[in-house]
Amino acid sequence: MHERHLRDLTVSAIGYGAMGFSHGYGPGADEAEAIRLLRHAHDLGCTHYDTAEGYGGGHNEELLGRALAPIRDEVVIATKLHVPEASGRDDLGRQIREHLQASMRRLGVDHVDLYYQHRVDDAGVEDVAAIMGELIADGLIRGWGQSQSSADQIRRAHAITPLTAIQSEYSMMERMFEAEVIPACEELGIGFVPFSPLASGFLSGAVTADQTYPGDDVRRAITRFDPDNVRANQPLIDLLHTFAAEKDATPAQISLAWMLHKKPFIAPIPGMRTQARVEENLGAADVVLSDAEFERIEAELAHVTIHGNRTDADIAKLRDDHH
Repeated sequence: MHERHLRDLTVSAIGYGAMGFSHGYGPGADEAEAIRLLRHAHDLGCTHYDTAEGYGGGHNEELLGRALAPIRDEVVIATKLHVPEASGRDDLGRQIREHLQASMRRLGVDHVDLYYQHRVDDAGVEDVAAIMGELIADGLIRGWGQSQSSADQIRRAHAITPLTAIQSEYSMMERMFEAEVIPACEELGIGFVPFSPLASGFLSGAVTADQTYPGDDVRRAITRFDPDNVRANQPLIDLLHTFAAEKDATPAQISLAWMLHKKPFIAPIPGMRTQARVEENLGAADVVLSDAEFERIEAELAHVTIHGNRTDADIAKLRDDHH
């Protein structure tokens, strides 16, 4: 497996987003199977695992901790916190430490390699950055990051405690961060970790207009999965199939290879809940596009209109309807 650098953390070019084992995509693998898959990924060279305190109310961190316990020193574990409301800087620092300690207990670790602020509130950017610096100095975390932040928030935070990585949605279907955020990461030496790099599975090429998504499956709320949008997005899937056939690869692998070719500091974390998906997605690291192939894909993408998107607001609405 090829390696990438998120500032001073070394990770596999493709990591593992573990969220889907606990919530968000309908019924998943049972616990024993989830642990087997997480370990199998490491056998294939994966060293970067991502979770959050909010995934399944802590269940996901516990699951990941159990899965990785035998190989803790060989992997980078990333988790995230929702920064709590606080009455002043000291209270904020105390509460963030409590969240971190709780995450470490669930993960069964004595430090977290990469600790993200899970969505960023403009008001507290500098305070959170300073507190993260203290956690690094205390050896409780090795590095820190933000999720879905703006270039301005990144710059303000980085000036106080250098950021290790930004984790935000990025795929062929969601490219808004190419304008300012990815260039800011490049300029400042910050890693960029795409979540939903396959657009919640859309770019696998296996989605059909007549599929339904039960329960808390977030695809119910992601408008690109509306039947009309599935049909309207077919030109993108056709493009991926064309390139996949040329490269003896799959559409998902072409999607990931495109992203890896774009910048050397980009390290995506697809979610994977079957052995076939683990092997397919991690195998994308070996699908290398030439500059000419990459430019052809970029040129073709420029003519494709994307229909529908994924927004936090839509997903929150689904969650509210469901509880």
